[in-house]
Amino acid sequence: MDTVKIFDTTLRDGEQSPGISLDVSEKLEIAEQLARLGVDVIEAGFPIASDGDFESVEAIAKTVRGPIITGLSRTPFKDVDRAWEAVRHADKARIHVFIATSKIHMEKKLRMTPEQVKQEAGAAVARAKSYLQDVEFSPEDGYRSDPDFMCEVCQIAVDAGATTLNIPDTVGFAVPDDYAKLIRYVIDTVSGDFVVSTHCHNDLGLAVANSLAGVSAGARQVECAINGLGERAGNAALEEVVMAIRTRRDHFADVDVNVRSEELARTSRMVARLTGYHVQYNKAVVGRNAFAHEAGIHQHGVLADRETYEIIDASSVGQEAAQIVLGKHSGRHAFADTLEKMGIHVQGDALNSAFVRFKELADKKVAITEADLEAIVAEEIGSGLVHRYGLLELEVRGGTNTPPTARVIVTDADDKIEAAGTGDGMIDAAIAAIVEATGVPGKVGNFQVSSVTGGSDALGAVTITVEAEGHKVTGRGVATDVVEASARAYLNAVNKFVRMRERGDEVREPMAGP
Repeated sequence: MDTVKIFDTTLRDGEQSPGISLDVSEKLEIAEQLARLGVDVIEAGFPIASDGDFESVEAIAKTVRGPIITGLSRTPFKDVDRAWEAVRHADKARIHVFIATSKIHMEKKLRMTPEQVKQEAGAAVARAKSYLQDVEFSPEDGYRSDPDFMCEVCQIAVDAGATTLNIPDTVGFAVPDDYAKLIRYVIDTVSGDFVVSTHCHNDLGLAVANSLAGVSAGARQVECAINGLGERAGNAALEEVVMAIRTRRDHFADVDVNVRSEELARTSRMVARLTGYHVQYNKAVVGRNAFAHEAGIHQHGVLADRETYEIIDASSVGQEAAQIVLGKHSGRHAFADTLEKMGIHVQGDALNSAFVRFKELADKKVAITEADLEAIVAEEIGSGLVHRYGLLELEVRGGTNTPPTARVIVTDADDKIEAAGTGDGMIDAAIAAIVEATGVPGKVGNFQVSSVTGGSDALGAVTITVEAEGHKVTGRGVATDVVEASARAYLNAVNKFVRMRERGDEVREPMAGP
């Protein structure tokens, strides 16, 4: 049985989704979970794109063990060199080189002749090969390229040392039958020892179908992202690809994947929380309603035998987690032990701050669930970073006939800063008070509120994007009160701006890829 490698691009293509801005610590947290999930390759970022992207890839390469860590690179040598500098610390490293081969991309974007593209591809792969053995090559917009020319470029890449050929459907234009034919054509036409990979976008809703068609045609790597994140309509959803292969053994009898599927739901929740891209309720495999039944006929059938209406065992994808018996009387040891059993490794000051938040929550909420713990850990210490500012107190006043006002006490090292603010609503007033306390004004863009769990005492999770000082960041906060959660989210963004200011981060435009 062949192994289909799962190449996860959540941290590269996924982060290119509009409104997503992950810092180094958040990327590292997701990468650790991807390793726990068992993906084969983590595309950690685009090192040349920015200093922050380089730091993220480098940190993941130094820390995360198990998967191959790869960085994306265009063909200029400075890109390849920068990618190598970022991934060289990994136990298993890869450089992923790409250049477009479609007529429209060569003429309109690259402004290169076909001969120039061939020369660039061969030289860049050879440069990458001089650093390491594992080199991947992608002819961007491969599906819309002339197949013979694309294969000619791929042959040059293989001759120069490429060990993986990725055939992207960059704009999501493919249909399964035609994409499978293209994969077979590459396998039959290009000579050498290499693995063929798929990278399908979802513009027509066919990314997963096209990826699976590629596997049936002989591809042995699938590039995908958690929750289907990615440019425009996104990439193939990792969880759907994995469970399709696992569930339809009759169709995929000769292949399997290394993914630990019971970690899928937790990974999905983490990515949704950190990116602010929430999962639709009816999303396949990981959606809240993926195993819910309301119709009477369905309920009767499931009660008689689960397989009447469920083709996947919910527990096999982590959708039925055991309830965590923790409350306000639980001690630090029990709290830490529970986190360890969940696969969340926290210690020192990070554990202390998370435990404080847990105790605060336990005073307000009787039943603490695994999802609650994941949320407060992600907000407080998911990064393990020391935050400049902390929220000590928040008081808001207002009503239908009373102008909203807010008072906050913010901690700054050993100091306490008290400030007040007004606004159009209580959330706006709370943010104004934090701006007054910290001196960091920002423009709030995307604003999302969701419940972590059910019930009137559910944790509210707030995700906002904030623009300030030439940067855009994502802030997150959780609390049983959405005003407090919103204040924490803005303060989280403020702390990111402060860290970026201290590092002297430059403002750079995002860069696309296959």
